[in-house]
Order: sequence, then C-alpha cells, then structure tokens
Amino acid sequence: MIRDFDTNDPAELPAYDLCIIGSGPASGTLAAELAESGLSVCVLESGKARVTRHGDRLREVQSRGIHIKEYSRERVLGGASTTWAGLSSPLDAIDMAPRPYLDQSGWPIEREELVPDWNAAAERYRFPAVDTFEGFEYFAALRAKGDLQPEWREVQEKLFLAATEPQNFAVEVREVYEAGAVDLWLDATVLRLESDPGTKRVRHACLRSSGGREGKLIAKAFVLGTGGIENARLLLLSRDLCSAGLGNERDQVGRFLMNHPKNYNGILTLAKPVEELPYFFGCIYGGFAGYAGLRLSDSQQLDEELMNAYIRFEPLFPWSDNDGIESMVLLAKKCKFVMKRFRSGKHDEVIEIRDYSETGDDSDFQNERKSALGWIGLGLRILANLPSVSQYLYFRLIARSKPLIKRVRLRNFMEMEPRAENRVVLSEESDVNGTPLALVQHDSSPRDRRSMVRLHTALKQECERLGLGTLETNLADEEPWPITQDASHHMGTTRMGTDPASSVVNSNLRLHDVENVYLTGASVFPTSGCANPTYTIVALSIRLARHLRDDVFQASRPENSN
Repeated sequence: MIRDFDTNDPAELPAYDLCIIGSGPASGTLAAELAESGLSVCVLESGKARVTRHGDRLREVQSRGIHIKEYSRERVLGGASTTWAGLSSPLDAIDMAPRPYLDQSGWPIEREELVPDWNAAAERYRFPAVDTFEGFEYFAALRAKGDLQPEWREVQEKLFLAATEPQNFAVEVREVYEAGAVDLWLDATVLRLESDPGTKRVRHACLRSSGGREGKLIAKAFVLGTGGIENARLLLLSRDLCSAGLGNERDQVGRFLMNHPKNYNGILTLAKPVEELPYFFGCIYGGFAGYAGLRLSDSQQLDEELMNAYIRFEPLFPWSDNDGIESMVLLAKKCKFVMKRFRSGKHDEVIEIRDYSETGDDSDFQNERKSALGWIGLGLRILANLPSVSQYLYFRLIARSKPLIKRVRLRNFMEMEPRAENRVVLSEESDVNGTPLALVQHDSSPRDRRSMVRLHTALKQECERLGLGTLETNLADEEPWPITQDASHHMGTTRMGTDPASSVVNSNLRLHDVENVYLTGASVFPTSGCANPTYTIVALSIRLARHLRDDVFQASRPENSN
C-alpha cells in the first residue's frame, strides 16, 4: 500500500517486522525480495513519487575535495535510479581479494558467493547475466565487427553494459507497493533511530514530513539503504546507544569513503581512420547498450601495487561537444515513444553511437533540474546549432555511409584506495529539518593517481606497438590533477568486515554491536574496483533478503526464490 505520511493520519503508525529506509536500488530490491515472505514490511522514502522542492532541498551536502553532485542524492521514489543511465559490471577478482599493499582490503565474502546473486539480479531486475560480461559470445562477439581487433599485451578489456531502458526502481518495484505486499510511506524523512532502553536494539525511527508532521515508527528490525553518504549520516545522527553515533563505538562510521573520479585526459590520433568499432566505442545491441573499457591485468596491478583504474575510448566526430546535439539527444531520451520507435525492429541490429551524449554516462547538463524555460532553452540551443545538428541527424538517421573517425579521446575512471581520512562527518550547518548536513571530505591518493598514469603509459606503448596511432597524454605532469568529477558512486562509509575495529557491519550486513540494524548498498563495500556498483548493490540486497527471511525471521519461503 502506498501512503503519504504528511496527509495520511492514522491515530497510530503500524508496527512492522521490518522497516527499510530508502527506496533506491538497494532498498527496492530488498522490499521486492521480501514481498512474499509473510513478514510485515514497510519502506520509508523521504521524497514523494515525483520530484518536489522539499525533496530537492534535502539533497544538500557539503564537500571538500571532490565535489558531490546533488543529482547523485535524489530524494524521490526510486532514489538515484531515477537519474542513472544503467551501466553496470561485476567486480573483478582483484577487487574482492586482499591486496597486501593496501591498509584495508579484502571482502569477508568470496566473489564466487556473489555470482548466484548477480545472476538473480539479472533474472529478476533486468541486469545482464555474469557470463554475458565474461564470455566471448553475445556482446563481446561485436569485437569482430570492428575495423580493428587489437591483440593487447599490457592491458585487458572489461565490458560495461546497461539495459536500453535503465532500471528505475520506482517502476521496477511499484507492483509490490500497489499490491499491498509492502507498505510504502512517502514524505517520511527519518531524522534518527532510537533504542529500547537497556538493550542493544533500535525500537523506532523518528519521522518528519515536509509539512512538519512527526511520528515514531516501530519495527523489530531496520535496514538502512539510503546511499553511501546518507547511511553514514543517519548513523551519526542516532546517538542514544553511542554518543558518537549508532554503530560508531570504534570511530569507523563514515570513514573509508570511495568514489570513481572521472574525466577526460588523453587523445589518440589513429594511424588509419576507422568507420566502425562498436565494441570499444559503444553501441546498442540485443537489448543492451555497452562498451569495452581497458584496464591493467590483476597480476600487473599486484606486481606494481596499483589500483584498478580503467579507460574507455570516445570517438570524436566533427560535431562532438555541440550544445545543440546534446540538447536534441536529451529531448529524444525524455520522449519514450521516440526512443521506442527508433529502436523498434532493431533488436538484432547493431546501433553504433554517433555522439557521446547518447551513451550511458550522462553529463551534468543532462541530469540537472530544468524549469519550463529550461526545456524551451533546449529548443533554442538546437536552432542555434542547426548546421551541426543537421550533419549529426544525417549520419544518425539517413546516410548509409559512416563518418570516418580519426581521433579518439580517453574517458578515465579511477579506483580509490580505502583511506580512513576520506570520510563523511556531520557539518555545523543544518538542513531544513534542523539536523546537521553531511560534510564529505575525499580526494584521490598518490597511489590512485599513479595507477591511472601507469595505465596511460601502458596504453601508449600498446598503441605504438600495434600501429594503432599516437596517444598524446601528459597526465603525469598535470597540475592540478584533472580527474576529479564525482561519478555518483559513494562507497565504503559503513564497510563490511570481520573485525569491528576496522569495519561497521559484519558479513551479514548487521551492525557489529546492534542486534537489529542492517545496512545495504555501496556503503558496505570494503573496496570498490572500477565497476559501476549498482549490479553488486542489487546482488547484496538479494543476499541480505535471504538472510533476513531464512535466518533472522525464519519466514515462509517463496517457491521460486534462491
């Protein structure tokens, strides 16, 4: 059942077996997985079904170092999945294994344990199956269609794929709420969690609506799934069991924040122009959009004590970086029927990109809020750039020939090593509810930067050896460091581990010292790799749901669950 906490005014809020806080991929998955368990479950979302001014005010965050984008912290049903473009990939073997040169590394669960849950995410939530990423069939078979098939020695390929209609967890899980299997409370911001006196258990969540209504929601157990920043903030705000914050007896909550800083740097001038390279440049094929990035091998990373950075190739067309084309592509993406019409009948056809704005890494311009005047402004930008727009449309919709690509720029994505000084703390300034804002302090380390420089060096050598062309890169000499854009991947602030002195939750994602509070989402990642985290977030929520259902509540088991 879907209710609005501000306007639905029962005499007393119901008590639940399980209260899930947040409605993004982590929380939405958990709700769906427990819908047929026989448990009474509720989801608390601080926003509403649509974007509101109040919800946008709750996105506010303060940053030092890498700037946090507001649209990575949506307060609306579905959370950040309402703005993401869907790209995902499994973690690599090195990402979850101990790395001797890192102070904190290694997951308390084996990678093999997650493979069935990644595949369950594929079956139930429209992600590609694990073997789609790791095999040489399906999308990887597109490699043979390209004008170049380089045989790398120093770099390896890694696939990144997205459903052509990205998963919005407001839509993916809506049936669960509408059917009444799980109660959804909108406009229900959790200010803090409070405990049962004399116990190590949380009793209720303190709520406030946009209209100022307050209440307390009681549950037997709670799960925080509010994102890498808000999970930590909510624990730090909940102080009756521990004055430093719930679960923060050892000053670990909020520490080890990681991101995937990204940006452009490097230009590859091809020795021979190419017409098509869909596997590397990106395309839509068989219901997925994707591309292959390039990374250093696990063994090379271990030998040189490096992080798992990766690079993707972005072809440069005569019209690249044109405001009018980006505006037109954005309008097309927002018009669902236009995209369906464009893709209809092309399931088995390779649709190659003709501009970077078509791909699954949307720009700030594409994601920022737009007023009515802002949407009108898109049309004006199109008109102001009509010659370039016309050229793009000709090659996108009409021409049988393909534009020659002579230059390629590098899009760089970093892995950050887990460092205690990269963290979320409480600010001295407050939000609209009078609670302290999150202050995010994080930046890349010398090792993070050295890893990306080494990848550039390896790729430059490979391009020369293979005769692909000349890579111009001076990343090692750049000052200030240029790869600083927030990837909206906020990880590690409530990391999982076996030792309470260096982690916040155990391998079952429960707070070490609190009996009935669990966390899910990227905040529990001990290390991040270079993969977009949502695939793993959903897999971990499937795993947590199984533990809660079978081990904690010993509830009934849906017939087709794993």
